[in-house]
Amino acid sequence: MPSPLHADSSAAQPPEHGTVDALISQTRRLRGGLDAVRRAAAAEEAPDDARRRWHRALCDLAAHHLDDLGEHLGQLREGPPPPGLPTGAVPAPAAPPAPQPGTAPGRVGSAEWNLLTDEATWSDELYQLFGRRPEDGPLTLDELPSWLPEEDRGRLTAMVTGCLVDGKPIDGEFRIVRGDGSLRAVHMMGEPVLDGDGTATSMWAVLRDISELRRSRRAVDETCDSLHRRQHLARTEHRIAVELQEAVLPPWRGSLRFPRGGAEQSDGSPGALDLAAHYLPSASSALIGGDWFDALGLPGGQTLLSVGGLTGHGVAATSGMAMLLGALRGMAVTGAEPGPLMGWLNRLLDASAQPALGSAVCCRYDPASRTLTWSQAGHPAPLLFRGGKGRALRPPEGMLLGAVADAAYGQAEELLEPGDVLLLHTDGLSPHSTGSAAGTVTDRLLDLAPRFTAARSAQDCVRAVLEEFGSKEREDDACLLIGRISG
Repeated sequence: MPSPLHADSSAAQPPEHGTVDALISQTRRLRGGLDAVRRAAAAEEAPDDARRRWHRALCDLAAHHLDDLGEHLGQLREGPPPPGLPTGAVPAPAAPPAPQPGTAPGRVGSAEWNLLTDEATWSDELYQLFGRRPEDGPLTLDELPSWLPEEDRGRLTAMVTGCLVDGKPIDGEFRIVRGDGSLRAVHMMGEPVLDGDGTATSMWAVLRDISELRRSRRAVDETCDSLHRRQHLARTEHRIAVELQEAVLPPWRGSLRFPRGGAEQSDGSPGALDLAAHYLPSASSALIGGDWFDALGLPGGQTLLSVGGLTGHGVAATSGMAMLLGALRGMAVTGAEPGPLMGWLNRLLDASAQPALGSAVCCRYDPASRTLTWSQAGHPAPLLFRGGKGRALRPPEGMLLGAVADAAYGQAEELLEPGDVLLLHTDGLSPHSTGSAAGTVTDRLLDLAPRFTAARSAQDCVRAVLEEFGSKEREDDACLLIGRISG
């Protein structure tokens, strides 16, 4: 590869200007398109979004590459610099042109060191890169290491020695301390110029300031590492949330079976309760929420039914749900009514170390009298289906759990009849869990009344709901609990 500063370099034919101009135009279009991508990403950026920061760092890195490409193509269009001048004869440079947006003056410079005369020739850009005045003259190969930090001098010496002694091309990086004291990273490429005997008579090199390029590369690496750490943490938290949810929610699939010692499952006798439930995950499996369903056999043959959920997702939501559900079960065994139960749960959630809001429905069913006593905390009311028709039960007083420390919770009673179907669910059944969709979900559930009437079991009723809602793209997970009164 011939030296761009060698006396013979003037014989080289310059590239076709039309071809280089076309490449410069393409580079500018790419740069403009990249700026548009970067602005769009900045407009959407969240305060603490590792993926967005990684995207921005990659855009910066690509911008530096395009800026360098545009500068190199501009130099290629201008042709090689004039032949080398002896030391001390370097003319004072004219005022440099104003840099284009996104470029840095003096990013790439060239040099030639004559080993026979110990003369050196630098381009104007190289003086700018080093922050050195042209009237001070270029640095010789012996002086050059003094502008490097101590730990980088050995690397430069090895590269120069390999070039001049062994004829190896130079291709490496080191840092320089500019005239203003700032530290810059430089990439150097060069080759020896040999005489007819194969002896090196001079060495030429092109030096490029890659400080911003290295900064952008470090930013990309750091944001990529941060993104990987966040993804690993998210996977770990998701696994813990799933395991915690599976450990707390009843392990039943299909019709519910009470643990030994609890109330007996429906044996077909009048007033007995046939139960079935289902958990419906969200469209994104990463969103494990704090929803629950539960059926607990109580002393005396009564049954506690509850559904509810806490705000949020992940381990915090599932651990809060586990705490709340455990407290609910423990207090229900003491014989407490649903209204007081809700008040105690509210106090517990309000005093929790991790504040959250929750909604719930709590029902106590007595098969001897077929009486349902229930209370609610900002939750959709149970739906009662009878004789081919359905309706929502009129809710007693009750606000969200954790909203006010001393909130009061009322309770209501409903006399059930053989063949009745009671449906409890959480908000996430809807494809969109907020807004007017809640009313739409209730209407669609009530439309299932004829199918519930014809159903032979609670599990058949669950299948009917899943056919209507199971394949929908829900934003959140949901729980469904259905009880059917045997006739």
